[in-house]
Order: sequence, then structure tokens, then C-alpha cells
Amino acid sequence: MLIEITTLMIGFTALTWSADRFVAGASGTARLLGAPTLIIGITIVGFGTSAPEILISAIAAWEGQPGIAVGNALGSNIANIALILGVTAIVCPLTLRSAVMTREMPLLGLVTVAALLLLMDHYLSRLEGVLLLLGLAGVLAWLISQASRGDPIADALDAEVTAETPQDTSLMRPLAWLSVGLIVLLASSRAIIWASVTIAQALGVSDLVIGLSIVALGTSLPELATCIASVRRRQFDLVLGNIIGSNIFNLFAVLGVASTITPLTAERSVLVRDFPVMAGLTIVLFALAWRRHGPARLGRIGGCVLLATYVGYQLALGLSELNGLTTASEVTP
Repeated sequence: MLIEITTLMIGFTALTWSADRFVAGASGTARLLGAPTLIIGITIVGFGTSAPEILISAIAAWEGQPGIAVGNALGSNIANIALILGVTAIVCPLTLRSAVMTREMPLLGLVTVAALLLLMDHYLSRLEGVLLLLGLAGVLAWLISQASRGDPIADALDAEVTAETPQDTSLMRPLAWLSVGLIVLLASSRAIIWASVTIAQALGVSDLVIGLSIVALGTSLPELATCIASVRRRQFDLVLGNIIGSNIFNLFAVLGVASTITPLTAERSVLVRDFPVMAGLTIVLFALAWRRHGPARLGRIGGCVLLATYVGYQLALGLSELNGLTTASEVTP
């Protein structure tokens, strides 16, 4: 198992690096082609930080591992809010002023409800996958429309995205990073799937739990890197915008792409355990960060609550899997 664990660690390191290069190349290319910075932030940066989840879930679905595909999408959303945002708020309390946040936060709630309705029968068909992708296209169109109505210069998020976008004058460098990032993303995703499945089989745990824990944590590393870098520059709006945008992409794009490739079957525990945790964390995020007037604030106490929730959830996953293994061993003659 040492080979598999080493492969997993190298794979996640390469995944984080390549996702960052992919985003830099894509955003730099888009800027040189004349795309507004706010649109780059809403579309390309959001897609780039979710690229690991999309590729890993797509490969898992293609190879007949629906548990990893579904678990990765839901587990990444849980990790984004509870772990990444929690740790970030503990390091530095967040003050949020961007008007984009007031549009994206309710939107995340609507997206969560839409995904729940499609998963109620424990099955995602190819048609439902297409519907999810169409929903993503509609969300992106709406966000772009809303952003274009206001003055982007007055919005804090626009300035932050501008600071994060490469300022190359030639297309060659961003195109090169775009290509290299995509190639390494594909290779590292394939390595992670192989190592994860092998470890799951050796330990006797389900693909779903592996997807919810190890894989979800690893694919959330680009979001963690982005949030830490942003908070060090005190770019607080970009932190929450990255989390919310990534979670929207995870539900629509990750589940949509995976189920379009191969219809996905969701275990009962997804609806009775994992989805309620994800939805509950989304509600908690609204309560912690929402303000009707003035800037919202997510402090260290809120960060500790989120982090404790993540630790408790992972412990619950481990205990439920251990109980399942114990029951199976008792039944087996």
C-alpha cells in the first residue's frame, strides 16, 4: 500500500500545482482576448478551481466508480465550507463587502435544492446530467448579466480578480500554461483514482467514503491554496467568492459531467447523511456571513464552529464505515 499512498500524495501535489497553472493560463488567455475581469472571475477561475473535481469524478464515472464521483462532489462542498473557510477565518477574520456575494449566496441555496430534487430517487440519469449542465450555463449567463449591469470598478471582487490575473502581453505564455496545466491535471487525476480505489479495496471501505474523505480533501487543495493566498493579501471577497463559486460548479458541473458520461447511482446514506450535512453547512454559512446592511463578517468563533463540524463529520464517516465492516464480519460465517 506504500506505493498507492505515495502516488496519492504526489498526485494531489501535482493536482494543486496544475490547477493553479491552468487557471493562470486560462485567465491570462481570456484577458488578452478581451474578456472583462469580472467575467473571468465568475467563469474561468470558478471552473479552474473545480477542474480537479470535474476530472476525477468524470474518470471515476467512466471507470464504474459512482461512489467516488458522487462523494467527491458532495465531500468537496463540505470541505470547502467547513474546513477551508473555517481554517481561513481562524487565521484571519473575514470582512466581506462585495455585492456579488449577495447574489451568489442565495444562488448557492437554489442550486443545492435543485441537486437534491434530482437525487431524491438515488439516481442521476444522462438526461439529468444534461439538465445540470444546462443549469450551470443558465447560472453563468445570469451572473454575467448581473455583473454587467453594475459598475465593476466599484466592486471589490473586480479589483481582486484583476490583481490575480496574469498580465502577460503575449498569448504564448498563458497558452503554454493552459496546455501544461490541463495535461498534468488529467495525468494526476487518473493516478489519484487508481490509488484511491486500490486503497479502498485494501481497507475494505466503500468508494463513497473514499470520495467523501480522502479524494474530496485532496481535490479541495486548489481552493485552500487560493483562499490562503487571498487572505494573506486581505482580499476577503475573493475568499468567499471562490468557495461559493466552487460549490456551485461542484453540484452542477461535477455531477453533471459525471452523470452525462455514465448514469450515477447514489447510496441511501448520501441522502440521509451526506447531503443534509452539506445543506446544513450552506445554511450555517448564510447565517454566519449574511448581513442586510453593511459588510458581513465571519470571525474566528464562526471559523472554529465550521472546523469542528468538519472534524466531527469525518469522525462520523469513519465510525459508520467501521460499524459496517463489523456487521459484515459478524454476518459472514
